[in-house]
Amino acid sequence: MSRTLPPESSLPALAISDDDKKDREFAPAAEIPVVAPVRPDEPIVTRRELWSYYLYYNGDNGVGPLGYSMTLFQSLATSAGYDPVNGPGSSCLAAGASGQCVVPWGSGTKAVSSVVLVATGVSFAVMTMIFTTIGSAADYGTFGRWLLLVVTVICWAAQFASVSLTSPSRWGAAMGLYMVGFITYGATLVFYAAVFPRLARNTQHARDLKEKYDNGEIPAEVYEQEESLEKNRISNISTMHSNIGYIFTLALNLSLLLPNTTKNNPKVNNYVLVLTNGYWVITGIWWFIYQQPRPGPKLPKGESYLTIGWKQIWVALKQYKKLPYTFIYLVAFFLLADGLNTTGTLVSICQNDKFSFSFLQNTYLGLAQAFTSTASTLGFWHIQRYWKISTKKMFIVTNVVTVMIPLWGMIGIWTDKFGFHNAWEFWAYNVVFGLFQAPYYAFSQTMMAELTPPGFDNMFFGLFGLSNRASSMIGPNVIQAIIDDTGNNWKGFPFLFALCAAASLVIWFGVDVTKGRRAAVRWAEETRDVYGVMGGLGVGAERKDRESVGSTGKS
Repeated sequence: MSRTLPPESSLPALAISDDDKKDREFAPAAEIPVVAPVRPDEPIVTRRELWSYYLYYNGDNGVGPLGYSMTLFQSLATSAGYDPVNGPGSSCLAAGASGQCVVPWGSGTKAVSSVVLVATGVSFAVMTMIFTTIGSAADYGTFGRWLLLVVTVICWAAQFASVSLTSPSRWGAAMGLYMVGFITYGATLVFYAAVFPRLARNTQHARDLKEKYDNGEIPAEVYEQEESLEKNRISNISTMHSNIGYIFTLALNLSLLLPNTTKNNPKVNNYVLVLTNGYWVITGIWWFIYQQPRPGPKLPKGESYLTIGWKQIWVALKQYKKLPYTFIYLVAFFLLADGLNTTGTLVSICQNDKFSFSFLQNTYLGLAQAFTSTASTLGFWHIQRYWKISTKKMFIVTNVVTVMIPLWGMIGIWTDKFGFHNAWEFWAYNVVFGLFQAPYYAFSQTMMAELTPPGFDNMFFGLFGLSNRASSMIGPNVIQAIIDDTGNNWKGFPFLFALCAAASLVIWFGVDVTKGRRAAVRWAEETRDVYGVMGGLGVGAERKDRESVGSTGKS
C-alpha cells in the first residue's frame, strides 16, 4: 500500500536545517527504491496538454534568437567597423579588404568576431546567475509556471524590437537585443525542460507501469527500462517537434526572403525576425493555457525566492557523495556543453563571413539541418525503442560526432582546402549536425532526467542549465582572446576539441546511469524523511523484500 502524502503546506524546504541526519549513510542497496515519487493529487497528462507542450518547443526552435539575431548583430557590426590593415575609414566589406574587421571598443578596438564571442560569454554569465538564483525556486508552488511565462514574454519582446535595427550605427543596440533575446531564450529551454520529468511521471503509461510494479507484476529492471523509454519518448518527440518548427519557420521565411532579396530591400531581415517570432507566439501560447497545475510545496515561511535557490544548491553540493554520478555528469556536461556551444558559435562566425551574412543562405543551410534533425531524432528514437538501447549508449554515439566537429575545424589552421573554408563544408556541417546533434540534445536531457532526484526537478535542471546553456563562459572568452592575439578564427578549434574530448571520456567511463538513478530516488526520499515528510510519496517503500531484485544493473 502506498503512503499518504501530507498536505502541501506542510512540505518544508530542502535548505532550512542542518540536521545531522542529512549526512547519514545510505541504507543497504537492497532498500534502495527505484520508483520516482508521484503526488496522488497530480493530474494525469492529457493529450491536449502534451500537444501544447510539444507546440511550445515547435515555436521555441531558436531560429530567431539563436540564428538570425546573431547574424543581424554581426552584420551591422561589420558594416560599422573598419579594416585594421587599411586603417580607419576603410570598409570591411570592400573588395580588397584583408578579411579582418574591428569596431571601437573602450579606448581601443576589438575584432568583430571577438565582440560576438564576448556578447555570448556575458549572456551565459547572466544565465548562470538566473539558473542558480531563481532556478531552484521554481520547485515551489506555481513559481516555475510563471517564471517560464515571464522569460518567454521578454524573449518575444526582444525579438519584436529587432525591427528597429536598420542601420550600422545601431550595432550596439543590436548587441543588447541579441543578448537579451539569447539569455531569455536559453532560460526558456531550461525551465521548459524542467517540466518534462514531471510530465513523464504522470502519463497514463507511466502511471500504469508504476501500478504494475507496486502490485508485483513486473520486476524492477523491467520497470526502470520501460519508464526510461517513456522519458525518451517525450524527450525525443518534443525535440522532433522543435525541428519540425525549425523547418516550417525557415520555409515560411522564404516567402519574405526570396521576393525581397531580388528587390534588395534593406529591411527584409528585420521583417523575417518579426515573422519568426510571431510563429513562436502562435504556437507557444497554448502551453500556458492548457498546462495542468502540478504545484510544488509552498515556499517556507521566512524564505525568499532570491535566496532559497542558493541554499538548496549548497545543501545539494554538500551531498555530492550521495549523488556521485549526478554530479560527475553535471561537471562533465558543463565542459562538453561549453565546447559544443562555443564550437557552434565559432562555426557560425565563419559561416556568416563566408556567406556575407546572408539571411537567405543561412535559411537554406538551416533547412538542411532541420530536415536531417527531424529525420534523425525520429530514427534514433525508433532504433532505441526497437532494440531497447539505454539512454547512455545512444548519447555516446552522438558524442563521437560532437568531438569530430572541432577536430575538422583544426584542419583549417594548416590548409585552406579543408576545415570550414569552403561552402560545401558548411552544407556538410549542417547536415551532420542535424543527424547527430539533435538526438544529442534529446538524450542529454533524458540522461539528466534519469539522474535527477524526483521532486527537485527545477533545482537540478537549473544546474543542468548551468552546465548546458550557462556553461559557455570559459570557451567564448578563451577563444576571443586567441582570435584577438592571432587574428585567426581557426586557432580556437584545438582548445574546443580538447574540451569536448575530455568531457566525453568522463561521461562514457565515469557515469553509471542505473546506479545514479537509484541514488537520486533514494536521496529524494531521504531528504524528505529528514525534513519531517513521510518518505515515499507513494513509492511503495514497504516493497523492500522485492527491491533487492532491482539493486543491480549497468547503465
